[in-house]
Amino acid sequence: MDEDMDAADARDGGDVCVVFAAGEYYRSPDYRPIAVSEGAFVVAADGGLDHAREAGVAPDVVVGDFDSLAGAPPAAGTRTIALPPMKDDPDLLSALKVAWAHGCRTFHVYGALGGRIDHTLSAIRLMARVARHGGIGFLHGDGTIVTAICDARLDFAAHDATPGRMVSVFSHSGTARGVSEPGLKYELMDGDLADDSVLGVSNEFRPGMPGAVEVRDGTLVVTFPAEAPMPRVTRTRTPGGDLGALDTHVSALLAQ
Repeated sequence: MDEDMDAADARDGGDVCVVFAAGEYYRSPDYRPIAVSEGAFVVAADGGLDHAREAGVAPDVVVGDFDSLAGAPPAAGTRTIALPPMKDDPDLLSALKVAWAHGCRTFHVYGALGGRIDHTLSAIRLMARVARHGGIGFLHGDGTIVTAICDARLDFAAHDATPGRMVSVFSHSGTARGVSEPGLKYELMDGDLADDSVLGVSNEFRPGMPGAVEVRDGTLVVTFPAEAPMPRVTRTRTPGGDLGALDTHVSALLAQ
């Protein structure tokens, strides 16, 4: 294996970024404010600044076109990247690009699930993009975490898993080959999943047993319960490239 990273330990700083997006935060009666680990790089994407303020977190960078910001503009002295509203990149991608350029490779994103379905789908696809370039991203929301892996494995420590709390996997790269789910209730081993297959939906952790999700060749989107331990990420190769340059111009695709 070329790389082994404990995502839970990585949250304590280093290459970790926490992104506050502008979407749904699921404030149920037992909602707990987001705790940002010491040393994490914090980016507020547009209206995500409202949520960062509510959590008592001062972002390192605020980025966006500010069409969804309800509160006051960023405070004086806050690094702010103002973008045109008619650009090609959504604000979340801009936030990820800023953090990637800062050196972050682990991303915890809040406020990107729920609300507009197109925004949710976009956020999930961005997790796949991060994975294909060697990072790992986690979307948090409504008691669920969504991530993506490329030619990699997620190992979950044994825990007191609650029956009925689902783990699901979907191919995001045509046919994902060598898909295995050892230790889960349905132990798919060395199977292939097409991007129109739903065979990987509605699996479960087994109480007191470690579990894993692995793909030998391809990209998987993985969903798992928020109360599960954060997984250890092991990659079978070291991807290259980056997320691309920050899009700071009005789109050339606009109709005239």
